[in-house]
Amino acid sequence: MSYWGTILDIDSDGHVRVLYRWDPGSFCHFHRHLCHTTSLVLEGELHVKTYEDGKLVNTAIRSSGDYAKKPPGDVHMEQGGQNGALVLFELFAPDGQLTEQLDAEGNILRTLTTDQLRHAFNKQQQRAA
Repeated sequence: MSYWGTILDIDSDGHVRVLYRWDPGSFCHFHRHLCHTTSLVLEGELHVKTYEDGKLVNTAIRSSGDYAKKPPGDVHMEQGGQNGALVLFELFAPDGQLTEQLDAEGNILRTLTTDQLRHAFNKQQQRAA
């Protein structure tokens, strides 16, 4: 795994904007979104591997300029393509629930919330000031 992100904006209504970069061939954590998510690939390719009952059922390759809108619930991993990927994500979580990080068997390791991101965003803003 070699990816990182920065929070661009988070509001009190549950709208979150984040920018993520993947190194070439690197994966993010196995996870499930608990909210509506849109993504726009700004650079490179993003390979999205979707799982059901622990089995790979689909791999979508999203290239620069590709936009995707997804409802909550699918279990997946994202991987940077040959030249990595830079992706803008917008999430809408009015209940504050963003994602569940999962282990290989699909067990929940942790849940990420807007409150946790807001805390990180505030720290990021303080460092920038």
